[in-house]
Amino acid sequence: MMNNIRHALWLFLLPVSMMVSEVTIADAATAATGPTHEEQINQWRQSRHDRLANENGWLTLVGLEWLSEGENRVGSSPASTVRIPGGPADWGTIYVNGDELRFIPAGGGGVTVDGVESGEVILVADSQGEPTIVSSGDLSFTVIFRESYALRIKNRQAPALLEFTGMDNYDFQPGWKFDARFIPAEEGQTIEIANVLGQLSPTPVYGYVEFERDGVTHRLLGLGSEDSQSVWFLFADRTSGRETYGAGRYLYSDGLPSDGHLVIDFNKAYNPPCVFSDYATCPLTPQENRLDMAVTAGEKSYKSH
Repeated sequence: MMNNIRHALWLFLLPVSMMVSEVTIADAATAATGPTHEEQINQWRQSRHDRLANENGWLTLVGLEWLSEGENRVGSSPASTVRIPGGPADWGTIYVNGDELRFIPAGGGGVTVDGVESGEVILVADSQGEPTIVSSGDLSFTVIFRESYALRIKNRQAPALLEFTGMDNYDFQPGWKFDARFIPAEEGQTIEIANVLGQLSPTPVYGYVEFERDGVTHRLLGLGSEDSQSVWFLFADRTSGRETYGAGRYLYSDGLPSDGHLVIDFNKAYNPPCVFSDYATCPLTPQENRLDMAVTAGEKSYKSH
């Protein structure tokens, strides 16, 4: 009798154990393969959304004010030589002496330097390292260098940020991911890249990629240096000025070249900061990277700007 019960119980548990085994195998297979290509793109887009929606992102940019050699009085007062739209009437004074920028905060304005109240400090520009952040309430500024020094002004309550609901993208399309041929640049090769201010900057060329689409070979020039973690592409195509931003879009490769190949995925093509703000200093697409095809992948133009 006991043997019959044990046999019946074994027969009952057998399908359950088989099901558990199959689930375990399926889970292990999923863990081994990782997220699908579409899931990776969705994760990338969510990360991109989070960066744009951040209170320190590009959507908070509200001003760009140029500094002069010597004394620069900063504030919202009409008497200020460098105007900030809001905040204290007098933030303090920046003294520019060549590449040295001394900031003396005004007292009583609630102005902090890198989060703490401070006396006289040397400001670090973006060309010199991690820029110093000077703040008062929701407003802040950092120093940037674009042939001369300027203040990049941000507001955590900027209308562009408060009204942001997300980016419009083309539908995911696996066919826009390419295992492209990679041709390294000559040692020390640079290209003059213009920005929206009309300034030219010699920029290191990392190399070139070639890929096929609908039987046609296309070629792109990539930017980067020996310290780069990926290759940067500035490109325009036949959607530019129609469905996508007129000045073109940006794209980073998936890692660095390997065995003469480099992976580029146009599903990750994104808009430059100038699509959101008139105060950004975006690099522009070089003539070499104007593709004679419509890249119907990645971000579309941002309609609110």
